[in-house]
Amino acid sequence: MKNEVQIRSGAVAAASASDGRTRDRVAQLLLERGSATAAELGAELSLSPAAIRKHLDAMLADQLVETREVRNTGPRGRGRPAKAFALTAAAREDLNPHFYDGIATAALRWIQQHHGAEAVTAFASAQVVALEERCRAALREAGDDPIARAEALAEALTAEGYAANATVIASGGQLCQHSCPVAHVAAEFPQLCDAETEVISRLIGTHVQRLATIAHGDRVCTTHIPAPTRPSDHPARRP
Repeated sequence: MKNEVQIRSGAVAAASASDGRTRDRVAQLLLERGSATAAELGAELSLSPAAIRKHLDAMLADQLVETREVRNTGPRGRGRPAKAFALTAAAREDLNPHFYDGIATAALRWIQQHHGAEAVTAFASAQVVALEERCRAALREAGDDPIARAEALAEALTAEGYAANATVIASGGQLCQHSCPVAHVAAEFPQLCDAETEVISRLIGTHVQRLATIAHGDRVCTTHIPAPTRPSDHPARRP
């Protein structure tokens, strides 16, 4: 009985993997062609009409493709008008996630070439203004303690797509960001990381130090937040 269950599970997993590969091929064809009918896709992939419709129905349900009516310039036959399938905007971006990174990098290179590194720094600072304002609004109830503010900031950054968390360590606190929307661009232009670090420092209300960044090959962007200095931490003055 156990062997039968394992065989069935293996067969299901293999079928699922095969379906995934076929849908990847369908998506790649649509990316290359712009749009195609089910018949065209089936002929290209050597799939039966029923098989290709099964994959297209699943991709429609997942909002990976959308339909468009095909203009028929010849005599209209019986039956429904043919429909072409095209990738949705979200699916195109998933297939080519760094396309816009390339454009952004090229734009920053142009800015640096024609206006200097100071212009890139100014651009990076301007880009984080809106993020800073949104996070500042989220920190209004966090109080003045830097660690508490770091925890509130982590929640705000997570809502912005940074997958952040804050932890308390012996020397203070640590803010970790497990995702970076501009990592590929910041690898060449660290001014983006510097501008973000300055925002973190202003929002928390104390000097912070970047220890690691995804842009430089680290797994996590890590920012150290020093523990608040208390009066008792200072050595007593001699009279």
